[in-house]
Amino acid sequence: MAFAWSHDAMLADDLVQEALMLALQKIEQLKDESTFDGWMYTILNNVWLGHLRKSKPGEDIDNVVLVDNASPEQAMLTEQVDTMVREAMTSLPNAQRQVVTLVDLDGLSYSEVAGILRVPIGTVMSRLNRARNALMTKISRQRHPSENTLLSSLHSVQHSGVHNKLRVVK
Repeated sequence: MAFAWSHDAMLADDLVQEALMLALQKIEQLKDESTFDGWMYTILNNVWLGHLRKSKPGEDIDNVVLVDNASPEQAMLTEQVDTMVREAMTSLPNAQRQVVTLVDLDGLSYSEVAGILRVPIGTVMSRLNRARNALMTKISRQRHPSENTLLSSLHSVQHSGVHNKLRVVK
């Protein structure tokens, strides 16, 4: 997650280390072990926001790769989509990038994301909608007419749950 937000392996390691140290210091505040993942996401998000406040804006997004053990044609399509998505994601504002990462890549619910980011659920939904629309617009501008299948595939992935097809890699 930290790498997805920062696009810098060393910074991501620092963010995770800081989040883990904070979590260990405040472990007594965790009331229910079943909420540990959300609790850790919240801590990591707070560490990330603290870093953003201290640094300049406009950092890049994660490396997103479509994963599929398919035919060479499908592998080529996957690589094309990967490149287009990565390029499109870099242009999203941080708030939209975070929501896309949490919902579509990590598979969290809207209410979980709202809790982590400390925003209303409607804000999560609108940011996600704006981000998905921006991604589709940017990707459709990048594609050539012969790539209709590519856009259709991406559109169907978006509506079938991107978190089942995407993962973050270093």
